[in-house]
Amino acid sequence: MKIALLGYGQMGKMVESVAKQNNIEIVKIYEKENPLTLSEKENLKDVDVLIDFSFPDAVIKNIENCVKLSKNIVVGTTGWGKQTDYVRKLVEENDTGLVYASNFSLGVNLFYKIVKYTGSLFKSFEIYDPYIEESHHKKKKDAPSGTAKVIHSLLENELKRDVPVTSVRAGYITGIHKVSFDSPVDEIQIMHKAKSRQGFAEGAVMAAKWITGRRGFHEFGELLESIIFKNHG
Repeated sequence: MKIALLGYGQMGKMVESVAKQNNIEIVKIYEKENPLTLSEKENLKDVDVLIDFSFPDAVIKNIENCVKLSKNIVVGTTGWGKQTDYVRKLVEENDTGLVYASNFSLGVNLFYKIVKYTGSLFKSFEIYDPYIEESHHKKKKDAPSGTAKVIHSLLENELKRDVPVTSVRAGYITGIHKVSFDSPVDEIQIMHKAKSRQGFAEGAVMAAKWITGRRGFHEFGELLESIIFKNHG
């Protein structure tokens, strides 16, 4: 399998490391100084999938160029949620494949399922006030994080009431997401804490393998559902 990287920051380098561990060849790396353009068709002729961990202001152009070059893409960059419908249409019209996630960590995506189930339990008990806290390193630009937005949506859909979100950007925190249910007599908390970025990179590489040869607009959760269904029926 051969891939190309869009973005070569901390996540791009981690994806490169995980890809090499999986005997996946990195054919090309694109950064701000040498962005992906439509003139790259020849350089990408043997590439199966591109993986994007770039910037919110670059990701839409990267997606546009990928699909116009008839290349599948894995998108780990966040901050483009308002353009989801546009991207879906673009992918489908060009008969390519895209898989995206606000967070490619396997643990986080399982955490989503726990959050959804927890919300379904607490919707009958309004004495508990729900709230979300998320913390990341000081260089992370978007706040709340894409992961926190997913958690927020899952909870509000279950609880049918407002759920406040607070964000912290400080130090070198890889990522902490905490959901709390507070009452006058007790508090219940569930939390996911990332220990390193390797989990995100492993999920992105898993997604790249999965989207190879596939078409359509997909969320990473679909991949996990297929694994869960396969193991549990």
